[in-house]
Amino acid sequence: MASVLVVEDDQFVRSALIRHLTEASHTVRSVGTALEALREAAHFRFDVVILDLGLPDLDGAEALKMLRGITDVPVIIATARDDESEIVRLLNDGADDYLTKPFSVEHLSARISAVLRRSRAAADEDPPGRVIQVGGLSIDPLRRQAELDGVRLDLTRREFDLLAFLAGRPGVVVPRRELLAEVWQQAYGDDQTIDVHLSWLRRKLGETAASPRYLHTLRGVGVKLEPPR
Repeated sequence: MASVLVVEDDQFVRSALIRHLTEASHTVRSVGTALEALREAAHFRFDVVILDLGLPDLDGAEALKMLRGITDVPVIIATARDDESEIVRLLNDGADDYLTKPFSVEHLSARISAVLRRSRAAADEDPPGRVIQVGGLSIDPLRRQAELDGVRLDLTRREFDLLAFLAGRPGVVVPRRELLAEVWQQAYGDDQTIDVHLSWLRRKLGETAASPRYLHTLRGVGVKLEPPR
């Protein structure tokens, strides 16, 4: 089963989640504040985080951004807020799924299983030992490590997934819709999500949109990765 971190300040809801997840054979740790959640995520390895937005010390949306700075663990947002624009924003900010309260324990279990399947499928997608080489870029899908000219790159989970997906298709222009579907596993989204991650990747690759070396954007078409000429 999975190791789960529950971040919920309502003691009644928290106890119910802990009981249900434990009965489902998951290992559960729980906290009631964003700062405690960040501390837990920094010191323990979890398979999934259940994150409430209405935390007493820090809004959950900000906590999500801070979590993404230290860990790539899948995050399921669980909250009473149901505004569609906020849901889209949270998904673009790195949430893997979203549940609106009240929800059944069966619904939560199904979402956890789906997130874990996607996470494990992404990890198993590339054959073991197959290192992708594009120019000075070396990408190891098995170890989820990337190097540029022998220097290891410090990438987030989404940055690595985006880089590996493009590197697996060198010289091929990949449409943005395909990137959203394959890298973000979203049927919809906005181009800003991709642009932001491309900007972060370019910075770590030592290039800019005006002077690209590896990452090239074709306006209105898509993105391609190819070795410098």
